Amino acid sequence: MSKLTTRPVCRLCRREGEKLFLKGARCESQKCALVKKNYAPGQHGPLAKKGRGKSEYGRQMREKQKAKRIFGLNERQFHNYYKVAVKTEGVTGIAFLNLLEKRLDNVIYRAGFATSRAQARQIVNHGLCHINGKKVATASYGVKVGEKFEIKEKLRGSKLFETAKASKFNPPKWIKVDLKSLTGEIVAEPDKDDFEKSIQTNIIIEYYSK
Repeated sequence: MSKLTTRPVCRLCRREGEKLFLKGARCESQKCALVKKNYAPGQHGPLAKKGRGKSEYGRQMREKQKAKRIFGLNERQFHNYYKVAVKTEGVTGIAFLNLLEKRLDNVIYRAGFATSRAQARQIVNHGLCHINGKKVATASYGVKVGEKFEIKEKLRGSKLFETAKASKFNPPKWIKVDLKSLTGEIVAEPDKDDFEKSIQTNIIIEYYSK
């Protein structure tokens, strides 16, 4: 089981001061911890809400931490994506988010098969997902344009996917999805309009480029 789902993840949203949508539907409800306690966790949390000046480094660090938590990655994994993005032709920030978006766990989440990235990661890690007919149990697998993904056929009737099959979720335009059969295909590269709007990659790039 992912470490992200066994720790108090609501504290992460409170630490960043915004919803990171780590617990699916709960984040949209009045049960959201950020609704109940809109201040940082810990002894000095209420005081932190009043705001204190942040250094440029502190601002960059917080943006990096926020993005890591949204995608559920550790520092080594996250930094490795940056190093690949730097070597990729084009704008580094766009290449960076493109790599993150095409992770298999994120694709499963974006397709609407899971209510959170943490749940999507468990689905992949438990071997419930196939790529082009073959089982792939690596959440970091980078799905390519033209590749088809699906939930293991004998598990499509599982209660785990009832919410997904009953939803009217609209996936991003770079993913073609059939929620009834829990199948999909990557039909294009994700572009800047498809990325997480809350992530300011230029700040993260500044942090790592020092």
